[in-house]
Amino acid sequence: MTACNLPSTTPAHEGGSTSTQSAAPQATPPVESTSTRTPPQQQRPAEAPFIRVGEVVNCRTGPGINYDRVAQILPGDSAPVVGFFPPNYWIISTQNGACWITGEFSTPMGSFSAVPTVTAPPTPPGGAPAAPTFAKNGWTWFCYGSGDTDIELAWNDNADNEKGYRVYRNGELIAELPANSASFKETTPYLGGAGLQYTVEAFNQSGSASALTEILFCN
Repeated sequence: MTACNLPSTTPAHEGGSTSTQSAAPQATPPVESTSTRTPPQQQRPAEAPFIRVGEVVNCRTGPGINYDRVAQILPGDSAPVVGFFPPNYWIISTQNGACWITGEFSTPMGSFSAVPTVTAPPTPPGGAPAAPTFAKNGWTWFCYGSGDTDIELAWNDNADNEKGYRVYRNGELIAELPANSASFKETTPYLGGAGLQYTVEAFNQSGSASALTEILFCN
């Protein structure tokens, strides 16, 4: 009968029910990653296209010497490229506006993938100007012992629609003069041989016409 006085081995729970409780799981500390993420490689932006020249180059309203001159690009200067006309003309931006420059005397640089190809502006209507003629006694020259020669040319301005006149020496363009010009002079070395050959040409947007070439010799 003494067993009736032994303490109960079953613990009491509030609420009149029994349950088994387990210990709460321990949080696992985060594992720090030892890998290093490589950032995406940044691409270098393409350089904007531009041109440079090594000598004075005329920039005109179209692809050719019969178009009006807009600006002159000087040696060492650069200008942004805004268009291309095949096979070898670049359209550049200047303080006087956009104009056309030949690739023969300019060096393009930068990325040209986004440069648009353009069409040439129409040639204004009208005929080529009348050719000049050399005036009577229109040639004077003086030969120095050092080899230099003073040259002065005079011609008849026979055109009424010219944009200007061009003077060539031995086939090379050496001067571009305004409309109504009738003379030109320079001092240049005289190398003998075939002499000095001069041509004067009247031009406008439609074409050009030249006087006959004259040849000067020093005795």
